[in-house]
Amino acid sequence: MTIDIAVKTDHLKLIEIWEKSVRATHDFLAEEDLQNLKPLILEHYFDAVDLRCAKDAQGEIQGFCGVLDGNIEMLFISPDARGKGIGAILSAHAIKEQGASKVDVNEQNEQALGFYQHIEFKVIGRSPVDGQGKQYPLLHMVL
Repeated sequence: MTIDIAVKTDHLKLIEIWEKSVRATHDFLAEEDLQNLKPLILEHYFDAVDLRCAKDAQGEIQGFCGVLDGNIEMLFISPDARGKGIGAILSAHAIKEQGASKVDVNEQNEQALGFYQHIEFKVIGRSPVDGQGKQYPLLHMVL
């Protein structure tokens, strides 16, 4: 597994991974909200973060992570590649190489919460809404 800087030509593959991953892990997210987020992520959010992708031996992207101001803003793994340590590799890279020490997690996403707790993040606060003002509470976590 290699970690590379994601480039613009990777974005369509990344949004495909994002959507598949969200559908597999964010069952609380309304379809309308997912569809509204998709163009924002593709056209704005990818460009706003230090975006890295994990590639397998064949050069296929298996997951990605975006960091901004020490915060893991996005970490998504292809559902086919989940459980193989890719999230741990990407998050370790984010912490060591990109200076990440914080993350916000949807409270309803118990898998993500458990993952971040496993790698020693602790909950320090809660917001009743997400970054778009939607009724998806966020847990604020730090290392």
